[in-house]
Amino acid sequence: NTLSEHNEGYFDLVLMDCQMPVMDGFDATANIRDGIAGDEHKAIKIIALTANAMDSDKERCINAGMDDYLTKPIQLDILKEKIEQYF
Repeated sequence: NTLSEHNEGYFDLVLMDCQMPVMDGFDATANIRDGIAGDEHKAIKIIALTANAMDSDKERCINAGMDDYLTKPIQLDILKEKIEQYF
């Protein structure tokens, strides 16, 4: 399944893995923000998931168009707080 196969509102947010093979999370985010997944999805909330924990990594994610940032391993309570922050 891809985001483009669904109507707006089907998903509330995307948890974006930055280190995916073939297309990394930065390219995938750029495609979403550019409307490749459909104009209706351009503003979907995207939270980066990355093993990198430096301030420059967070800045790179935000500059790439992601709305927020979490480091791996993901802690359930922190993920819950992030989700509640947006919804």
